[in-house]
Amino acid sequence: MTIKFDLTIIGGGLAGCEAALQASQFGLNINLVEMRPGVSTGAHLSANLAELVCSNSFGSDLPDRAQGVLKQELRRLNSYLLSFAEKTSVPAGRALAVDRNLFSQLVTNSILQSSNIHVSREEAKVIPEGPVVIASGPLTSPTFSEAISAITGQGSLHFYDAISPILNVETIDFDKAFRASRYQIDHTSNGDYINLPFTKEEYYQFVELLIASERIPLRSFESEINEGVLAGFHDFFERCLPVEVLAQRGVDALAFGPMRPIGLINPHSNSRPYAVVQLRQDNLAGSLYNMVGFQTNLTYQEQKRIFRSIPGLEKAEFERYGQMHRNTYIASPRLLNSSLQFRSKPDLFFAGQITGVEGYAGNIATGLMAGLNAARHIYHQPLIVFPRTTMLGALCNYITHADLADFQPMKANFGLLPTLADVNKISKRERAKLYSERSSSDMDEYLKNIS
Repeated sequence: MTIKFDLTIIGGGLAGCEAALQASQFGLNINLVEMRPGVSTGAHLSANLAELVCSNSFGSDLPDRAQGVLKQELRRLNSYLLSFAEKTSVPAGRALAVDRNLFSQLVTNSILQSSNIHVSREEAKVIPEGPVVIASGPLTSPTFSEAISAITGQGSLHFYDAISPILNVETIDFDKAFRASRYQIDHTSNGDYINLPFTKEEYYQFVELLIASERIPLRSFESEINEGVLAGFHDFFERCLPVEVLAQRGVDALAFGPMRPIGLINPHSNSRPYAVVQLRQDNLAGSLYNMVGFQTNLTYQEQKRIFRSIPGLEKAEFERYGQMHRNTYIASPRLLNSSLQFRSKPDLFFAGQITGVEGYAGNIATGLMAGLNAARHIYHQPLIVFPRTTMLGALCNYITHADLADFQPMKANFGLLPTLADVNKISKRERAKLYSERSSSDMDEYLKNIS
């Protein structure tokens, strides 16, 4: 017997799962299509839905930070996946980080236990008829990429992304490493991060190793943008550069970037390190830690050799090495309305990284919005478009109205919001507080008027 579905959602990542759970509240019969494990992405390790392949951090949870504002909005909108993240959180200072395995398992179980969500483990090869949400993500298969290109009338845009290594905490030398959070006042207690401090000499030796390192050749399906990538850096996403590429940009680039030592005192020397590598807890058991900001495309042997030169990691055992992969996203400013509805096909919606939204919270947020709007479209209700003064509204406005010549993936940030009056007369932190308060107020007012 053939099942008739009211809505098809393609992609079982953060956006697709949030969209499915939101739309399921409307009593729709939903088909969630996920190609894994039958078709691998090269980055995922399990068959779980909503698997996190990069960092395990959802970013700052502070109400006066852009990511914190977006999370406030997600809580107000009753996001399923944000609640799952909070249930599986691990210590990460003022950020929200999760045990990635427990998180993805919780999402998977919730989807599978839903009475009106069916999971099809198969590769989508065409865009089906009827209402559809495409949330196939940055690692959309070549076959389905062609289907998307056929309906958009153009090729997809591409950039490269990279993920950080994960290591076993028991193999870290704590005679050199120390636990602390930045600007921690009480240095007698443990902080949420493990810190690996460098002297000036050690740091410059490490940079030399990175610059001379051997990298993994780009794969054949990426050959169309292979030319000059390492020379010109044009195809790397600026917010996720491999550490070896950063090292090439200047000997101090890492010290002022992911290895900046501000707010940290090494208790072994009672002084500030010249540079530092931070490790963040990756599971609830506290047995695995990831290297913060250490996305890389080094060969596995080079990662083992070079990263073991880091003070405290001389005998480190890596549970997962870093890697680089191609991300795919569409020209959203040309194709989508602010509701994430496809302009020339009203029953088609896009969500997640394929729209050009970056960050876990942003992916969940656009999935939430696409799921709600797809359901509202089916029931002939007005579509939701949040005010530009909210972080979600500003993010959707950016991806659908940016100048296509300069369009690149974007995380939530205060620069997307309409400016405040007399903005130059108040401090940066006070501006952030006012942005947060305005977002909360305008979101509440908008939700009062939704039928």
